[in-house]
Amino acid sequence: MNILVTGGAGYIGSHTCVALLEAGHSVIIADNLSNSKEQVVDYVQHISNKDVIFYKVDVTDEVALNEIFSRHLIDGVIHFAGWKAVGESVEKPLMYYMNNLVSTMLLAKVCLLYGVERFVFSSSATVYGDNKVPFKETMDLLPTTNPYGETKVMSERILTDIANANPAFSVSILRYFNPVGAHESGLIGEAPNGIPNNIMPYVTQVAKGKLEKLRVFGNDYPTLDGTGVRDYIHVVDLADGHVAALENLNEGVHTYNLGTGKGTSVLELLKAFEEANDIEIPFDIVDRRPGDIASCFADASKANRELGWTVKRDLIEMCRDAWRFEKNL
Repeated sequence: MNILVTGGAGYIGSHTCVALLEAGHSVIIADNLSNSKEQVVDYVQHISNKDVIFYKVDVTDEVALNEIFSRHLIDGVIHFAGWKAVGESVEKPLMYYMNNLVSTMLLAKVCLLYGVERFVFSSSATVYGDNKVPFKETMDLLPTTNPYGETKVMSERILTDIANANPAFSVSILRYFNPVGAHESGLIGEAPNGIPNNIMPYVTQVAKGKLEKLRVFGNDYPTLDGTGVRDYIHVVDLADGHVAALENLNEGVHTYNLGTGKGTSVLELLKAFEEANDIEIPFDIVDRRPGDIASCFADASKANRELGWTVKRDLIEMCRDAWRFEKNL
């Protein structure tokens, strides 16, 4: 299939492009490079030994989207493009609502116009709010604790309503947890602009000496060691989940958790990184971060059952691959 990947030069998007190419699909990337670099597109081509088509466009630009769809026969879309930092969304809610919702609506609108019937949406475990773990797809979605999460909930509802009104429009909603790690080549990984919002690139930058020490946001949560518990998943496993969702997409709306099903605390992650790479990571405990919850991990049995997808890489591999990528930067 010929797949348009919005945000395809980003962290998860680039790994998914590689997985798509390795599965025999063709890839078109649309990315405004606001939190990524064009060089990543070259790396994707190098790793896969296949060509991709790249457009530097913003997915909130309807004219640009129409131009892409008119030039290419597109069989499906995987939509990653969007702002994704929880803390920033609390500080800049309007920016998040404008970008994340408008991009989803315009992309769906253009898909309907050109008869593109496969739509895979990059959602998030944040849609569950402060639900009881492990999170299951059948749970009622509670109000999330941040605008980023709300944009994901709203986008899910928008896509569901569109699919209900247009039976041929098939949607797969992928709620994933905390992607970490990097491709084994060390060429692509998580390389955010500025100070990282996610834990693993922060840890690797501390290990490299670019940052002095890690800030651990809170140690008074009701968890085993007081630090936040998350479901860390290797980004390559996550990318494989997108390919499985795309290839098994039937009519209607289908929602899947993509995670390991296991919660790991921040301090446990630090210990694993130190063990995997024989490096000590200095850290300070600071106040909780606005919008964070205590514990978040998946019940991913539905994806395993319906998509035949399961994780293959453990926490040590995630830490080793992340550090290999950081050293190559």
